[in-house]
This record gives sequence, structure tokens and C-alpha cells, in this order.
Amino acid sequence: MSKKPVRIGVVGYGFMGRTHSNAYSQLDHFFETEHVPVRQVICGRSEDKVKAFAEKWGYADTETDWRELVKRDDVDAIDICTPNDSHYDIAMAAIENGKMILCEKPLALNGEQGLKMVEAIEAADLPNLVWYNYRFLPAVTLAKQIVARGDLGRIYHYRANFLQDWTMSEELPQGGAALWRLDAASAGSGVTGDLLAHNIDCARWINGDIISVSAMTETFIKERVHQETGEKHPVTIDDACAFLARFENGSTAIFESTRYARGHKSYKTFEINGHDKSLSWDLHDLNRLAYFDHDVPGETRGWSSVHVSDGDHPYTGNWWVPGLCLGYEHSFVHGAVEFMKSLDDPSAEKAYPDFRNALGTQYVCDAVLESAKTGQWVDVKRA
Repeated sequence: MSKKPVRIGVVGYGFMGRTHSNAYSQLDHFFETEHVPVRQVICGRSEDKVKAFAEKWGYADTETDWRELVKRDDVDAIDICTPNDSHYDIAMAAIENGKMILCEKPLALNGEQGLKMVEAIEAADLPNLVWYNYRFLPAVTLAKQIVARGDLGRIYHYRANFLQDWTMSEELPQGGAALWRLDAASAGSGVTGDLLAHNIDCARWINGDIISVSAMTETFIKERVHQETGEKHPVTIDDACAFLARFENGSTAIFESTRYARGHKSYKTFEINGHDKSLSWDLHDLNRLAYFDHDVPGETRGWSSVHVSDGDHPYTGNWWVPGLCLGYEHSFVHGAVEFMKSLDDPSAEKAYPDFRNALGTQYVCDAVLESAKTGQWVDVKRA
């Protein structure tokens, strides 16, 4: 197969910069696509750090200003791995310069920004992806396929949580390079945009659109020292959020997320209950999908555990032999694969979230935050 290089310029060399770079480095070793990612330019503010990153991850060149990166003729796609408050500016500049975009989640600070990004990139007719990576884990993709076939029957309930405990210390500051997620000016929101956005994306992908929500949020520590000023400032993010939801298909849902669940580092789960069958999944055991089939005779009826590693399971046939496990990092490889496959065949149905799809998730987040403020049920905008 003749290969077509997609020269990528990545903005940001932190956690997401590493995960995306790893995905680009692994893709062509395990998957056959006509288009293949090329690690062309890494961009970051520190010249020393960006050069070290380029050497470690095999980038051909470096930049210290994303405004220069988006103008480069040797870059086809911009991958945005920066705090949420810069997504809009980088994306709009990349669109103006005719670049494809792969953007970290959430799409923007809010739906108003997100809509402008969607309108701009669709008007320019440029391929685009938002990195909601969990849907690309094989067990989650299998859950989507099972529900799409109608195996569960009518869906009654969807419940999901995402629990962490890393912000419980009152001594933890807010803001700055490592802790921007605790600063609403940079993040837009707290757990709603950071953690629940992942759960909302999976829920909308598997079970359809969410049409209304009723939410509550809580900020447990009201003031923290800001790293950039050294002074205490009010904390304006949500430390915890829980909400009820109604789906377009008539099912109901409960979502919960917090960074104050002592003992949980990254406990993400979902369970779906249908008339005939149920299924559930847990990030801590990410290669397994729990499955309950009511049609099984009573004496052997119960929850079963499917180890999603066989060659006929999603993505797994491209990796190791059956029974061996994949991890978090593979979800990003699979997302990159789906993007490259869409470039191979632009007429095929997209298997990844694009800007418009991510805008739908952004609108749910906006409705959740509005409901938490007003104490009322809020209808969700359509993307």
C-alpha cells in the first residue's frame, strides 16, 4: 500500500502531548491505513523542554509559538494538547490556515465558543476530531455495538460515574502549568468539563442524545492559593457534580463525578439496563465487559464477564494474541486510526467524535452547570 503522510504539529508537551505522540508512533506498526501520521513539529513555550521532547519522541522540528506553527507549509494537521482556554484561539487560527485539527476535550470553554469553532471548520471543510478517547477502548466499543444491534431490548437506565481523590488537600494550589484544571479561567469548569464530559460522550455515543438534565454541584474548598499570584483566591470550579438526565429514547440516567472520593484515583464506570439484558464496564478492569442475559435458564442465569481480547473483538486483532490485555494508551492509537481511515475514505461514516459531535457534549455540560445554578430542569440544546 502506498502511504500518504499526514504531517502533524502538536501544541503542548504535557500529559496529552505524550499520549498523542505515543499513538502516532505506534499506529503504523499495528494498523494498515493509507494515511499515516508523521511527527513533524512539537510546539511548547519552553525552548529547552520542547527540544528535549522532540528528541525523545522523534519530531523533525520545534516551535515555541503556536501562531507560527499554524502557518507552516510543512504541517497538515494541528493537534491541540493545551489547557481548555486556548482551544478556541488555536483552532480558529489553524482553520484560517487550512489545517486539519485534532483537539483535546472538551472542545471549548462553553457552547458559545464551540459553535463558532464548528461553523468555521465546517465552512472550511477540514477534517476534525476531538479526543474523547474512552470510546475507543475495545470493551467500550463492544458495548456500543451490542446496544446498536438492539440486543438489550428497550433501554431503561444508564448510570455512570467518574471518581477521583487528588484535590482533597487544602494545601493544593490552583492555577499554573500543572494545576490549571482547578482554575475556572483556564478550565471553564471543574469535574463537569474534565471528567463528566467523558461520561457524557460515551453515553451519547452508546445510548443517543440527552434532552434534559437536573444537576447539583459543590465546591468543598472555597479558597486556594493561586500559583501565579501567591495569594488566596476564590475557587470557582465544581469539585463534585451529580445530575439526572433524560435521553431521547425515553431512558433515564444518573451521572456522578467528584475529585473527593477518597480511595479512588480514576474510577470510571457505566451500566446500562435494558428489558432483555444489561451490561456494565469499569475502567479499573478495562478489558472486561460485564453482561447479564435474562434469557439464560434460571439455574445458570447471572452476570458473566467477557474478556475483550479475541481477534473478533474491536481493535484487538491488530495487537497481541487472545487473552493478553490492552491499556489506556491504546485508546489514543485507535482514535488516531479512525481519523486516518476517514482520510482514506472520506465518504465512510465517521467512527470518532468530530467538532459537531463534541459540541453536543459541550451543550450537555452547559445545561448541567446552568441547572446547578438555577435548581431547575434544563433542556439541552441540539448541536
